[in-house]
This record gives sequence, C-alpha cells and structure tokens, in this order.
Amino acid sequence: MNLRENAMAIYNREQPEYYGDLMNAIELIPDPVLLGDICAQDGQEHPDTWGTIYIWKPGAPGPHPHVNDQNAVIKDIEKWEEQLTVPDLGHLDWAMAEQAAAEVDRNEKFVGFMFGGGLFERSHHLMGMENALINYLEYPEEMAALLRVIADYKIKYIRLVAEHCHPDIIFYHDDWGSKQNLFLPPRVWREIIKPLQREIADTIHDCGMIYMHHADCICQPIVTDMVEIGVDIWQGVIAQNDIVEIQRVTEGKLAMCGGIDGPKVDIENITEEEIRAEVRRAIDTYCPAGRFYPSIPNGICFREWNNQIVMDELAGYGRKFALEHPV
Repeated sequence: MNLRENAMAIYNREQPEYYGDLMNAIELIPDPVLLGDICAQDGQEHPDTWGTIYIWKPGAPGPHPHVNDQNAVIKDIEKWEEQLTVPDLGHLDWAMAEQAAAEVDRNEKFVGFMFGGGLFERSHHLMGMENALINYLEYPEEMAALLRVIADYKIKYIRLVAEHCHPDIIFYHDDWGSKQNLFLPPRVWREIIKPLQREIADTIHDCGMIYMHHADCICQPIVTDMVEIGVDIWQGVIAQNDIVEIQRVTEGKLAMCGGIDGPKVDIENITEEEIRAEVRRAIDTYCPAGRFYPSIPNGICFREWNNQIVMDELAGYGRKFALEHPV
C-alpha cells in the first residue's frame, strides 16, 4: 500500500499494512492568507490582515499573538462593528497554491490545506484571551454576532480554496481547550460556536472535502457534538483525554490522530526504552478500536534524538501491530 491507500484503509476500518501518523500521507499546500500574514522572525511586532499583532521570537517554533489593552483590535465588545475590518479575499494570489496542488500525485498522497485561526482562536486574537473569555460569558449576543461575521469570512474562503485547488482535506485549526479542560463551558460553546462550526463543516463537505479538525487539547466534553457537527477526523488528540472512552461514546464515527504523549517523551534525561514504551502504549491502547492514527499530537518532538526514537518505534511497532491484529 502507498501512503494514501494505507491511510484510507484505517479510515474505512479495513486492514492497513501499518498504523502511523496520517500527516505523513498529506501534502500541505501554501495558504495565500497565511503567507501574506506571516511575520518576520525578529521579535518585533507585526500586524496581520485582521490587525492582530504577532511576534515571532528568534528560536521560537512559530509566531504568537501579542494582544494587550492598547493594541487589541476590539477594545469594547459592544462597539465591535465599529472597530473590526474584515480582510478582503478578492485579491489573493493563488498561483503558488495551485501549482503546489497540481504537483501532488493524488493517487499517492492527499492534498491538504491548513486552515488556521478558527472561530474561537480568531475571537481571542482580536481582543485578548482574558477579555474574550469574559465576553463569551457576559456578552454572548455580541460575541455570537462577531463570530457570525468571522464564520462568513471562513465559509467564503473555503469555497475559494475549493475553486482554486480543491484539496482532499481541509486541515482546520481551532484549539478549544487546554491540557486541563475546555476554555469555555460546554453550554456556551454549544450555544455560540457549535451552530457556526456546523455551517463550516457543511461547506467543507459540500465542496467534496474531508474536514480534519486540529485541537491538541481537551475536547472530551464535546466529542459527540464534534460528530454531530460533521468533523471527520480529530487531529491532535492528547493523551490527557480519555481516548478509549471517547472511542466508545462516539461509536467509531470520529477518526482520530494522536495519542502519543509528546511532552512526556520530549524531555532530557529520558531513556530510549521509555520513549519506545510510550509509543507502544499508545498503539496498544487506542488502535484496537480502529480508525486511529498514532502520532505526536503537535507533530514532532522538538528534540531531534527523541523524535528519531519516536518515529523509529512508530514505524516498526505500528507495522508489527497491524500484522498481529488483523481487522
């Protein structure tokens, strides 16, 4: 089996040759919006097209929003319409993305489009995390109206992506929680975010694409909602979730990718056997239920030696497990 065939075997509950990271089978193509918004790795402040200030410190893995009371785009949620300017999508340069998509052999791999800054993330990027959490609780109508506008922008962009590149998978990012819990009470998430997220999922499916949602955090309280919305694959499933219980309550309707406790093995003074044992634990515990791609939720270990051991054990034991546990 090639990478795509093996990944689809797991997705369809058929016999794979090995269990491994789904991301290996996905070729991510450039995002015109992301490329336009990326800031220099100079530690200085740079605004994106929404007006959010980002900083990318030298040596850091990526840029991060740097929002405070002075530079927040939305300083008063009751006046958000006066303060927000939605970026224009009419003048994007699609040439690089179209070329990258055309160069992928879709018989061998999936074309994926990384779709960053989901509804919740964009909301707190516009006003800061603390203010966003307060506003979700104290000004739910205003937050719902703001998210309606953000969702309309994202739906329009998804249709443009489909028109220009037609990826197989939309790799949608929105971290809805931390390693301890959801950021919002489930009731609030269901009232404000869920209906709009369903529209986004419907748009992805209407365009003939798979909806893969990245959230390397706790999502357990809303996993049945994720199924109802139409999430096809949850990428980034951290081991702090009760993954076995999630597999039970979702009845196999939610394919998942993750399970290896990255921070547990991405440390100094750890033995090779301890790293390999964590990889085997994840495969032994989560793969028997099917539709599971064992991987590090955030992608890799940042320590090169640790990552090499993880990948070696995943390749070897993932194949051994598939042979010894036929579907």
